[in-house]
Amino acid sequence: MTSSFFTNQLKIVELASVLAGPAVGMFFAELGAEVIKIENKKTGGDMTRSWKLPSENPTSATSAYYASVNWHKQVYFLDLEDSSDRQTAHELIQNADIVISNYRTAVAQKLGVDYETLSKQRPHLIFAQLNAFDDTSERPAFDVVLQAEAGFMFMNGEEKGPPVKMPVALIDVLAAHQLKEGILLALIRRFQTGQGSYVSTSLFESAVASLVNQATNWLMAGHIPQRMGTQHPNIAPYGDTYVCQDGKTILLAVGTEKQFRSLCQVLQQEGLVQTYPTNAFRVKNRKTLNEALAKVIVQLKSQEFLTLLEQAGVPAASIRNMQEVFELPAAQALILEEKQADGSVSKRVKTVAFELK
Repeated sequence: MTSSFFTNQLKIVELASVLAGPAVGMFFAELGAEVIKIENKKTGGDMTRSWKLPSENPTSATSAYYASVNWHKQVYFLDLEDSSDRQTAHELIQNADIVISNYRTAVAQKLGVDYETLSKQRPHLIFAQLNAFDDTSERPAFDVVLQAEAGFMFMNGEEKGPPVKMPVALIDVLAAHQLKEGILLALIRRFQTGQGSYVSTSLFESAVASLVNQATNWLMAGHIPQRMGTQHPNIAPYGDTYVCQDGKTILLAVGTEKQFRSLCQVLQQEGLVQTYPTNAFRVKNRKTLNEALAKVIVQLKSQEFLTLLEQAGVPAASIRNMQEVFELPAAQALILEEKQADGSVSKRVKTVAFELK
């Protein structure tokens, strides 16, 4: 995807911090839009500027976390409680196409940057609002709160272990995708009718909407998903992991009967097809199945085994750490760099991971 998708450049003002809202702004920046980010001058800007690893430069104004979703933006540090700064913000918004906000409703109204106020000044404005729970809730929340509230933590972790959060703020990422989709539909409607729109989503709605099969397992079968580690409640062996001869851990994702037969052929264990003839039987007898598979897999070298599985059409993977991920050419192609004011170079991965030709 080139950086000139928008031939008539869109102007976006971002009144958002942390991850979800800024990720939406960066998405449009990658597609060629002009993105202006307004940060709170009184608090030193977006709070994620200070969310640093021990290995990061403590004096730098940019943390790795902040850099992850704030590429190619013009940043203004303003105090919207100050009349002069508030006037500057309104001037920036005056000719904007889109405003992205994660201010709580009462705060936005107090500062005069809520939808009702801004849409009167600019009827064609698309106002994109991101909430934690809903438009009226004043309850603050970060991603991990929604991982807990929306059921993700309850079912994430090892069997008999405690609830575990996902290591990426995935609810923020999912909410960003929902907001992008809403904005794109609002743009289509504006091109057709000339009308602006109010687009909103919440972290909670985005999280629940992403429960997919785990939700329907409850809604249709009365099954409350339990912690199973990487395993799958409906398929086996799927998400199950095994240690190879060289100490490397591999994962299998066998989703069809044909794939299971192919796995058994690769392992030269065709008898397992008769012992575990159906997916339902394998799910019910996952423990003994995994014991049988592990005895054979531990005798194989990981890369040779993975090559054989690929040739046989059996989905499998090596479990990679972050360094190993970015040794892959496909991952390297997704890196965006940007020179900072202090001369350092920040890096992050693209939020645009599609091609449009």
